Amino acid sequence: MDKVRIDKWLWAARFYKTRAMATEAINGGHVHLNGQRIKPAREVSVGDKISITKVPYTFVIHVKALSVKRGSAAIAQTLYKETPASQLQREALRQQ
Repeated sequence: MDKVRIDKWLWAARFYKTRAMATEAINGGHVHLNGQRIKPAREVSVGDKISITKVPYTFVIHVKALSVKRGSAAIAQTLYKETPASQLQREALRQQ
């Protein structure tokens, strides 16, 4: 598997509870792939950079693995790596 639809991947990585919610977020401009606004059918591959905005937080992640099946939270965390800057920014917002 070289590529997966981004709406399926976001659902499998547990950023959204349903694919419909992932699709809605993508269509609403809350998800960007490699700095560009996308559509739900856009394919994601290993190494891509995804920016996800869930007010008030913004997650900036790099895709480490692909999956079309939703697994446990532990498995979902192996699909991506959050950037240190993104983690620091979220932590600063939490402390405010």
